[in-house]
Amino acid sequence: MTRAALWTSAGRAQSTAQLAHDLTQWDIVIVGGGITGAGILLEAARRGLKALLVEQRDFAWGTSSRSSKLVHGGLRYIKEGKFSLTRDAVQERQHLMQEAPGLVEPQSFAFADYRGRKPGRWMFALGLAIYDRMAGQRSRHYFSADEFQMLAPHIPQDGLQGGLCYLDAKTDDARLVMRVLQEAVDAGGVAINYMAATGVVRDGEQLRGVDLADTLSGDTFSVRASVVISATGAWADGLRRQQGEKPKLRPLRGSHLLLPAWRLPVAQAVSFMHPHDGRPVFMYPWEGVTLVGTTDVDHHADMQKEASITAAEVSYLMAALDYQFPQLALQLDDIIATYAGVRPVIDTGKSDPSKEGRDHAVWLERGLLTVAGGKLTTYRLIALDALKQVRALLPHWQDRLQLQPLFQAAAALPPDARLSQAQRLRLQGHYGHRAADVLAAAQPGELEPIAGTETLWVELRWAARCEAVMHLEDLLLRRTRLGLLVRHGGQALLPRIRAMCQAELGWTDERWICEQVAYLQLWNSHYSLPLRESIPSWHTNAHVEI
Repeated sequence: MTRAALWTSAGRAQSTAQLAHDLTQWDIVIVGGGITGAGILLEAARRGLKALLVEQRDFAWGTSSRSSKLVHGGLRYIKEGKFSLTRDAVQERQHLMQEAPGLVEPQSFAFADYRGRKPGRWMFALGLAIYDRMAGQRSRHYFSADEFQMLAPHIPQDGLQGGLCYLDAKTDDARLVMRVLQEAVDAGGVAINYMAATGVVRDGEQLRGVDLADTLSGDTFSVRASVVISATGAWADGLRRQQGEKPKLRPLRGSHLLLPAWRLPVAQAVSFMHPHDGRPVFMYPWEGVTLVGTTDVDHHADMQKEASITAAEVSYLMAALDYQFPQLALQLDDIIATYAGVRPVIDTGKSDPSKEGRDHAVWLERGLLTVAGGKLTTYRLIALDALKQVRALLPHWQDRLQLQPLFQAAAALPPDARLSQAQRLRLQGHYGHRAADVLAAAQPGELEPIAGTETLWVELRWAARCEAVMHLEDLLLRRTRLGLLVRHGGQALLPRIRAMCQAELGWTDERWICEQVAYLQLWNSHYSLPLRESIPSWHTNAHVEI
C-alpha cells in the first residue's frame, strides 16, 4: 500500500480499494484516530509491526480535538495522592516541550491568593513545590498584591494578598494528533479516516481480524489481524459490548468558551476556584483568542452525535468570568465560539464526576485490547502500556519497549524575511520535517496570518492538499481551528478559502456548496451559543446548576 496516497484526498479511494482486496496479515489493527490510537500506531510502526489505524469519523474528531488544550501534569492529582500519575505527566510534558517547540509551548499560570479563599497560599505552594521537584526545575514564584495585579489585571482587588505563578504547557490538540500520525505514516504505519470498525472477526474464540465499513463509499470488507486494539476513548465500550462485556466507562462532558483576546486580555493563564462549587476554572491565551474552561458533568446524550455546550454550562462559565473579572462586564455577544468534548473516564461510581480519576486502564479480552482513560499529556506512556499487554499475542515480535524520542529530528527552517521567528517555529512544530514543503507550497500572500488568529493562510492549502481532508469541517475544525477562532465559524472567509482549496481537494462546485451548507449547519448547532433565552442568569448571586 502506498503510504503517501493516504494523506491526499484524491488518493484515499485507491488506497481503501487496495486495502479491501489485500490479503495482508496485520499484526495490529488500531480502532480510533485520536491521540491514544495515533500514539499506538507510531510506537508500533517504528518497532517494525505491520499496523493499521482506522477511524470512523475524522482524525481527532472526538475528545482529541475538544480537550482543554493543556499539556500538564495534573496539579490537582497531588492533592488526591496520585503522585505517580502526576510525575509521569510532568516528565512527558517536559519531553513534549523540548521536542515539539512551536506545537507544545510553555504557559505560565497565575493563581490569586485571596484572604479566606481555599486552598490558601501555603497549601498551594506545597503542591507546587512537589510539582516542580517532579519536573526537575523551579518554576513557581509568589508575587505581592501589587506585582500580581500587573500580571493579572482586571481581577478584584478586595482581599487580594498576592498570587502564585507556575509553569505548565499548552498545545493545539488536533495538530498534535496530526503530527503523531504523520510520524507514524513515515515509519510505515497506515492510517485511514472515515473507516468504521463494525465488529471483530473470530474463529471460535480465536480473533482473526476486524470488519470494516468505508463510511464515504459504503463499501464493507474484512481485514486479517493478530490483535485488535480499541482506542476509541469515550466510545471504547462499543466493541466490548458486542462481545458481551459489561461497560466500564463514564462519559463526562467538558465545555469551553472562546472570546476575543482584546475583550478578555490575559497574558498569563488565570486559574481559580468557581464560586459556586469550588471546581477549578481557567482562562488562557490560545491561538490568538482567550480560551475559558471547563465544566465536568455526566454526558447522557447520544454518543453517536456531536457533543455541544448546554445553556446551563454557558451560564456556569460566564458566572466564573463575572466573579473573577467583574470590571470587564463580559456578555454573551463577546463569545466567538463554544465547543464540548466527552472525556473517557473509568467509572468508579463516585457521585461527583470531578472526583473520578484520570488514570488510564487496559482490558485484554480474547484478543481484543481496550484502552481507555488517561491524559493527552501521557499518550506515549499509554501507547507503550498497550503494546506491552499484547506482546504475548505476537510471538514473532520482540521489543523491550523502551522510551524513544517522541519525534524525528528535523532541520530548522532557515530564516525567511516573510516569516517571524515565532511563525517559523510554529510551522516547524506543527509539521515537523514537512515544514519546508508547507513553506514551498505558499502562493503570494499565503504566509500572512489570518486576522485575529495565528494561523497562516498556507496552512489551509497544505491541509487540503496533503492531510486527508474529506469534509469542509475537517479543514476548518481540526486541520486548522478557524471554526473556533473566527466569528460565525469563519463564514466571511469562505470565498477566499474556496479559491485556495477547492482545486486542491478536487471538489466540483456542487460538492463545495453542499460541504459549505453542511459545515455552517454543524457550526450553528454545535459550536455557537444555545438559544439566548434558554441561558440562565449567571450573576454571582444566582447559583447555576449544571
